[in-house]
Amino acid sequence: MIRLQYSLVLSYEVTAPGTDFIFNIHAAQTRQQKVLNESLTISQQLATQMHVDPVTHNRYLRLKAFTGPLQLRYDATVDVAHWRTSPANLSEVHVANLPGAVLPYLYPSRYCQSDELHKFAVTEFGHLWQGYSRVQAICDWVQRRVKFQSNTSNSYTTALEILHHQVGVCRDFAHLMIALCRAVNIPARFATGTDYGADPALGPPDFHAYVEVFLGDRWYIFDPSGTAIPLGFIRIGTGRDAADSAFATIFGGVQALAPVIQIGAIAGADGTCEVPVRVLDAVSTDGAA
Repeated sequence: MIRLQYSLVLSYEVTAPGTDFIFNIHAAQTRQQKVLNESLTISQQLATQMHVDPVTHNRYLRLKAFTGPLQLRYDATVDVAHWRTSPANLSEVHVANLPGAVLPYLYPSRYCQSDELHKFAVTEFGHLWQGYSRVQAICDWVQRRVKFQSNTSNSYTTALEILHHQVGVCRDFAHLMIALCRAVNIPARFATGTDYGADPALGPPDFHAYVEVFLGDRWYIFDPSGTAIPLGFIRIGTGRDAADSAFATIFGGVQALAPVIQIGAIAGADGTCEVPVRVLDAVSTDGAA
């Protein structure tokens, strides 16, 4: 069991009256991830609404802000009981045997044009054994081919563009890996967390995009950017791609500052502190389907 303490501050200057926000910043509650305590502070006196998606467990906070400064602070303590197993035990699941809720993650999506990458993916990965090792090969291929560099892409950049330019940030690595997996009929989805363990040279702590792939009977974590430590990921949101999992979607005029994020391991109920490290096991924070 790993216990993580997570805090986030989002700051905006709202320039248009009645600007609407939808936030996806709360730690998800799953069978492998338990939120022990949490708090939310909003600088403006606003009515808020919460919605929890029953399938993805995404937790959406909706509010309408006044003009002027707006600051949100979210703090949470989260226990993550990772499901870990040997990668050799995991094979791909034939489409006919996939759970219904998994099927949407086979299709192309806005940022992951898997249909256009089908021939390329079959040539590169079609000959490999259909299991965890093939997914790991795709992950490793993306990590080798794409260079991590800040400010090289934007909110419109797609997997096809990253394949061509071979430079991007974590969301771009994730989109390309997802598209390649789906192109060979492996369900894959976009996930958001924080970049626990990332090199400080890459910048201050930030949100992080990674990939979950359905193998056996559950979703397993892959980090194609290789910049962070998966055992330190607090799962926040999941979706087909970044369009489904943005930490903030804004309808109106604002000026935004960079998020301020802190995350660290703390002592658990038994008084010991288990620090996330890189492991060779297959790792999941999602219960069996």
